[in-house]
Amino acid sequence: MSLKPMRQQVEEYIVGLQDTIVSALEKLDPNAPPFKRDSWIRTQGGRGQSCVFAVPEASESGSAHENLPVLEKAGVNISIVHGKLPPAAVKAMRVDHSSVPFDPLSPAVPFFAAGLSLVIHPRNPHAPTCHANYRYFEITESVQEGKESGSGKLLAWWFGGGSDLTPSYLYEEDAVHFHKTIKEACDTHGEAIYPAFKKWCDEYFLIPHREETRGIGGIFFDDLCDQTHHRLPDDAVRPRTPEDIFEFIKTAGDAFVPSYVPIVERRMKTPSTPHERRWQLIRRGRYVEFNLVHDRGTKFGLVTPGARIESILMSLPETARWEYMSDMGTDENSEEGKLMKVLKEPRAWV
Repeated sequence: MSLKPMRQQVEEYIVGLQDTIVSALEKLDPNAPPFKRDSWIRTQGGRGQSCVFAVPEASESGSAHENLPVLEKAGVNISIVHGKLPPAAVKAMRVDHSSVPFDPLSPAVPFFAAGLSLVIHPRNPHAPTCHANYRYFEITESVQEGKESGSGKLLAWWFGGGSDLTPSYLYEEDAVHFHKTIKEACDTHGEAIYPAFKKWCDEYFLIPHREETRGIGGIFFDDLCDQTHHRLPDDAVRPRTPEDIFEFIKTAGDAFVPSYVPIVERRMKTPSTPHERRWQLIRRGRYVEFNLVHDRGTKFGLVTPGARIESILMSLPETARWEYMSDMGTDENSEEGKLMKVLKEPRAWV
């Protein structure tokens, strides 16, 4: 067991994981420009690094990926921040974290947060978008001004995260590979974890006003700590100590590259048509709708003092499309219709 504070352990891990993931993505397309590495300092406390890939919009004529980089837009960001949460952020957080203290007379709550968040939007309509997030959060007691940040008593802590796949065209072998890789990672820490967090993922990434999910799922979890968890049976084999939960986080984080990169390698040169590009952009419009209207992480980030807006909105695709009463996806026998079926009725993949 490490003698380092959990804050330091998490920080060291996400710094290394960011480098691993960015390197794997850059190897997909050695001729493309490298990711832009943008280190930043938060004046209210903390730091981060945004690694972002984007190129100027090119002509849409012909194949959507011909002579263009494999990735259209991507970001792999880390942040290690601390400070005090304002009432709006505390209120939003208490919806899902009842352990967060709230004193109306002194509503600002000291916090520490460290995490990695990524979204990958490949150019080819047959290569799926993927999102992942792994984070650690602490709430501490207020301390006298001038004392070291984080020196207050630890009141609450938890880990959260997940990874999910959002294809425009459904390839069953890709879906099975993605879920199988994640399930195998989860199973090493308890066989109850994957089914519980897979179900949570399907529920979380629902777009209520469309009555469809954003993608074909993966895992999603939050509030994972040493207390009873409402998504897991009390007698389930699962990590319960901070050290064991952190090991689970590392196993899940390390599974990202093998779960996703081989899928992009398999699909990035698939011939595509303007019709398929049009459908990809419509699906990206749905992605935008979820992220801006429903995603808790986006909402929390936007009400946090000193939030880095460019990093928060990095998840949005470079280009998206909305069509009034579009008929794409309405034919059940079309390739678009096959995807819509599983978005309306999530299914088991492994």
